Amino acid sequence: MLHLNLQGLQDREGWEAAGIALPRYDAAAVKARTRLRPVWVHFGAGNIFRGFLAALQQTLLNAGLTDTGILAAESFDVQIIDKVYDPYDDLSLLVRLRADGSYEKEVVASVARGLKADCTGGDWADLVQVFQSPGLQLASFTITEKGYALTDLSGRTLPVAEHDFAAGPDAPRHTMSIAAALLYRRFQAGGHPIAMVSMDNCSQNGKKLREGVFAAAQAWKKAGFVSDAFLEWLSDETNVTFPWSMIDKITPHPSETVRAALEELGVEGMNIFQTNTGTRIAPFVNAEVTEYLVLEDAFPNGRPPLEKAGVYFADRATVEKAEKMKVGTCLNPLHTALAVYGCLLGYSSIAAEMADPDLKALVEHIAAEGLKVVEDPGILSPRKFIDEVLNERFPNPAIPDTPQRIAADTSQKLPVRYGGTLQRYARRPDLDVSSLVYAPLVFAGWCRYLLGVDDQGGEMPVSPDPMAPQLQALLAGIEAGRPETCSDQLRPILSNAAIFGVDLYQAGLGEKTEAAFRAMLAGPGAVRATLRRYLSERA
Repeated sequence: MLHLNLQGLQDREGWEAAGIALPRYDAAAVKARTRLRPVWVHFGAGNIFRGFLAALQQTLLNAGLTDTGILAAESFDVQIIDKVYDPYDDLSLLVRLRADGSYEKEVVASVARGLKADCTGGDWADLVQVFQSPGLQLASFTITEKGYALTDLSGRTLPVAEHDFAAGPDAPRHTMSIAAALLYRRFQAGGHPIAMVSMDNCSQNGKKLREGVFAAAQAWKKAGFVSDAFLEWLSDETNVTFPWSMIDKITPHPSETVRAALEELGVEGMNIFQTNTGTRIAPFVNAEVTEYLVLEDAFPNGRPPLEKAGVYFADRATVEKAEKMKVGTCLNPLHTALAVYGCLLGYSSIAAEMADPDLKALVEHIAAEGLKVVEDPGILSPRKFIDEVLNERFPNPAIPDTPQRIAADTSQKLPVRYGGTLQRYARRPDLDVSSLVYAPLVFAGWCRYLLGVDDQGGEMPVSPDPMAPQLQALLAGIEAGRPETCSDQLRPILSNAAIFGVDLYQAGLGEKTEAAFRAMLAGPGAVRATLRRYLSERA
């Protein structure tokens, strides 16, 4: 049997016989050096980090271009550390899934330690020490869109943020407050420079991270916890930067098929866990081969040479164009459309949806609407990017991605994935935002999805979303199969610019969305029929 731990790596012949590549460096020595002089700490210890960023650092380690790894901190779901970090000596098994069904398998050992970013215990003292280290160059984040939110949809400060603002930097709970508190410790220890790098699928993600950190810091200044000098240090970009980025790699939940294949090869302990917060995690990560990372080159204390691992470095304007291209046009809006309609139509695979002519046509039309306002970043072609997504990436049968996973947190994703396109249409004198057809069809499908009833009239689970209870309460009284039960319930949702980036009624899309939604209430098969009618009318 092959054991995924440092001792198990000594059986190099066994791993190689199983076709699993091993790190070409002394993993134990890298661990020791990283703990002694940390360079990179990452918040969000889940699959995208382990399957992409940790693998990038491994590429540098394998090539002798760096000699330290990454410290992984988890501030939301600390069970991840207990389940798949500590028992495996922080190693992970990366499985890259090719469209032909073959796997590329690699043990990733670039993570030096998993840390619980919990100020009530955990590894807080060690994390503070990391931030006090002069050589720390960057702290990066993959905490999902909702990880930056300090307010709800109505603009009210979240209870956890209220607690943090009142409690000060010694007792942070929200990740934004945690980041601010650790920066305060760095300031107190001499104020060495650092880059705080959001790598989430958020529009202007560096700006969101900066705003979250400053919200906490300013609240603490007002309450007398920190000095003006801290705010001045934090505001100086020779000290602290918040680079923007664009990241792209489909990293779905761990697959039972992959687990079985690894165990058949003799790899022991490849169990899939579900944490208390619902995260599905395993000692292995399955992911597609394709990956992109574009970073604003703003690192005041230096950085790893990640360009040698395929990362694009550019100025902020180029990064923003690349991010808008991917998040607002070429991939994420299409993913959301497939998520909503895939759930309603009974699919459990994104790849299978791409074999459905109606759904494939839907995302092609959404892409065409978005391409009219996308800016070409120059380093990546929007048209080629979309073609790769639609013809290679989404249809890849080896990717065990589900519409149910993508449908999670849709209320947090819509303003990022569709709001920018709506706003750009509204600003263009040669375009009419009210002429959009397929974006409102997605919004209507999402509202229909929130009813928790599929297209056949059966009960359907709604994926976790922090706004789901509030939104579903607004839809009370609407019944699938009875269009007459829908009167004005949609108005407070569709008029909320925090959800869509604009007030859909002011944009001339509210009534369109309502009409499509009512059509989908007609009875079993009404969702499919509505979708086909919209597609055929504009064929």
